[in-house]
Amino acid sequence: MSYSIKVIKKHLQITSAWSGGTTTQLAIFPEHAEYNERNFLWRISTARIQDEQSLFTSLPDFWRKLMVIEGEVILEYEDSHQVGLKPYEQDSFSGGTVTRSMGKVTDFNLITAAGCQGELEALFIKDGTTHEIECHKEDVEFSLVTEAFYCTEGRVRFSINEDQTLVLEKGDFCVLSWRASLDKVTIKISHFRNESSAYVIRASIVS
Repeated sequence: MSYSIKVIKKHLQITSAWSGGTTTQLAIFPEHAEYNERNFLWRISTARIQDEQSLFTSLPDFWRKLMVIEGEVILEYEDSHQVGLKPYEQDSFSGGTVTRSMGKVTDFNLITAAGCQGELEALFIKDGTTHEIECHKEDVEFSLVTEAFYCTEGRVRFSINEDQTLVLEKGDFCVLSWRASLDKVTIKISHFRNESSAYVIRASIVS
């Protein structure tokens, strides 16, 4: 089975300003899509909210998932409710909902258009342990399967189908994609012994 893999080291990531702070786009699909044109199927980014209160960009027809990396935030959805998030807690909401945030945080974001499904998961990699993920998508035949990983703490080693190995340090990002729903990709994430524990955020997308 063939798959594509791309690693973006922290020092190669491009950060830009937005109304409430800064944002770093990690991946967008299709790759030629433009965030400002709203012509993407999905987008992964991190953001630093530097204002004590800010208003999120309106994204009608998109769905958002946000996970806190550092700090604490309260998300307030107009005419609805509010939710408080601490590190590695997440919430999911419509991009068309008027959303305000209160609190200075760094967060991880997944935005998906109609026809895509995405999930976020925080993986805690303990000292000397290995976390194994088997990606087998029988229900999405002929679709694109994407698994993305962002290292937020520590340093980890990835083994993919036992035939490729890479290392991610804090701030590094990698994304794997393949079109073979009946095949299985096995990813093993190993912690480096004698180092502090690591955290990795996993984004799983089918489109």
